Amino acid sequence: MGGGEGSTARELLRHKAVDKVVMCDIDEEVVQFCKSYLLVNREAFCDPRLKLVINDARAELENKEDKYDVIVGDLADPIEGGPCYKLYTKSFYEQVVKPKLNSDGIFVTQAGPAGIFSHTEVFSCIYNTLRQVFKYVVPFSAHIPSYADTWGWVMASDKPFALSADELDMRIKQRIKGENRYLDGKTLSSASTLSKAVRKSLDNETHVYTEGSARFIYGHGSCADKDNHV
Repeated sequence: MGGGEGSTARELLRHKAVDKVVMCDIDEEVVQFCKSYLLVNREAFCDPRLKLVINDARAELENKEDKYDVIVGDLADPIEGGPCYKLYTKSFYEQVVKPKLNSDGIFVTQAGPAGIFSHTEVFSCIYNTLRQVFKYVVPFSAHIPSYADTWGWVMASDKPFALSADELDMRIKQRIKGENRYLDGKTLSSASTLSKAVRKSLDNETHVYTEGSARFIYGHGSCADKDNHV
């Protein structure tokens, strides 16, 4: 869902065991621009295993009978009035995403900023919302330099995530084309070890993300006081 520039599809297609990737993005102009000019993803866009769909991700999932081993939410941030905040709700996860997963399927979504000060915007409640829908839910975070913050992801399934760092390394070696520059077993394991303050917030979070009680990312950079001084 989303990922119109093709980077998520590129990484998924590096897995030798993957037979098919369906990439659904609503913005055809972005997709076509990246297909034409983003050279690093050109091979992925040309891969015969990739099916490109221009549509709203919710509508695509609702209208198709297919089930998936993995569903990835590489979506825009939940912004008030934006196109994607409804794709972070309990009803979406429960009524649309989960029924389209195979019995041991995995759902993973980007979940907004996860820094020491920013994680309460949406990260903690997205995590808590997924806990209402799936049996096993794991939060991850990593520093993203271009975002100037720590960013969060959440992985969820009804099957436990039981692989050790060594087992992950073995599977990466067996299944992935080329060598990862960043991710290995230890890196993935450490990404789920959050700071004390963030862990405490996640443990105590009670908010469930719904259309009527949505939280939003408002961004940073400028602040105006009552005298209009910036």
